[in-house]
Amino acid sequence: MDWKIQLFQLNYTQEEKNAVNSVLDSGWLTMGDNIKQFESNFSALIGPNIHSVAVSSATAALHLALLAFDIQEDDEVIIPSLTFVADANVVSMVKGKIVFADCTSLDDWSISLKSIESKITKKTKVLMVCHFAGYPCDMKPIKELCAKHNIKLIEDASHAPGASVDNLSCGAWGDINCFSFFTNKNLSVGEGGMLTTVNPIYAERLRFLRSHGMSSATLERHKGRAISYDVIIPGLNYRMDEIRAALGLVQLKKLQQSNDKRKLLTKRYRTNFMSSPIAIPYSIDNKKYQSAYHVLPVLLPRNSDRLEIINGMKAGGIQTSIHYPPFWDFAAYKDICKPEDMPITAEICRRELTLPLYPNMTFDQVDIVCKTLIDMV
Repeated sequence: MDWKIQLFQLNYTQEEKNAVNSVLDSGWLTMGDNIKQFESNFSALIGPNIHSVAVSSATAALHLALLAFDIQEDDEVIIPSLTFVADANVVSMVKGKIVFADCTSLDDWSISLKSIESKITKKTKVLMVCHFAGYPCDMKPIKELCAKHNIKLIEDASHAPGASVDNLSCGAWGDINCFSFFTNKNLSVGEGGMLTTVNPIYAERLRFLRSHGMSSATLERHKGRAISYDVIIPGLNYRMDEIRAALGLVQLKKLQQSNDKRKLLTKRYRTNFMSSPIAIPYSIDNKKYQSAYHVLPVLLPRNSDRLEIINGMKAGGIQTSIHYPPFWDFAAYKDICKPEDMPITAEICRRELTLPLYPNMTFDQVDIVCKTLIDMV
């Protein structure tokens, strides 16, 4: 469909084209100098003593994190009940037991500390948090709780490159942390992800796991610095390629400016909806949090017909989405996640609608989206 206002648009210029052409001209397409530079620059973004490991997707990153923690069958992993299905899928892949925790409130959609505490057992090995829509969780009490119970902490920071809590970047709080560079993300390369950790032992293990467990990369053999290789541990092929790393280097330079523009657009949305029955979560302006403003979620009025609204917005040429369908609507998870056990998440999932947000969006476009939606509720 030819949308008047899309949900997302790429923030690409000639720079990205030049970066891709440079890789093609080099004749080397995988695990080369662009990967090394992207990892180094990303570490600098997150903070001191950070090790970054580039991979093929955030799902790959999440999977590798659980493998690095050596999660065994029936080990319990607490995850948010409002998140993308990848968080649950990777736990299933390692045969762990998924334990869902509720959201905090209808304004704070982050995983609830109280709900987390109620889910912890002697079998709990990992807590996974998600910085939903780019708004950080309150990480200090979460980290303290994990330390108290000897639980490993994963930040799913797929929505949150450039976000921070108490001046510490998202991606620096957990034992291992995961970022997404999917097409619609703040830092977009099409497919791709990044792991971050301050633990050099985990970093080394993750590097082995992402590349078949091999002791030397193909590039090292190509340049004559290695003849053969050992396989240190069983691993997978979750490598990132040079084209995506080159795109990531350009996108990384744009990230702060892009996030700043997202912030201004979000403020415009908030102003426009201020006297309407439409609510935008995370309304409290807490100075200790810095959001990445990844998407623009709203909470529709309780009596709204969301499908009718989606179709009405579509008729007006405005693309919308839902972040996210609840786990109890998925055949794979309906037996282990029930709406009555997650009342806040259930209410959010019934009423959530995601509106367009991207750095080159204009205030006029925001105004059109807002007026169209307000006229429908």
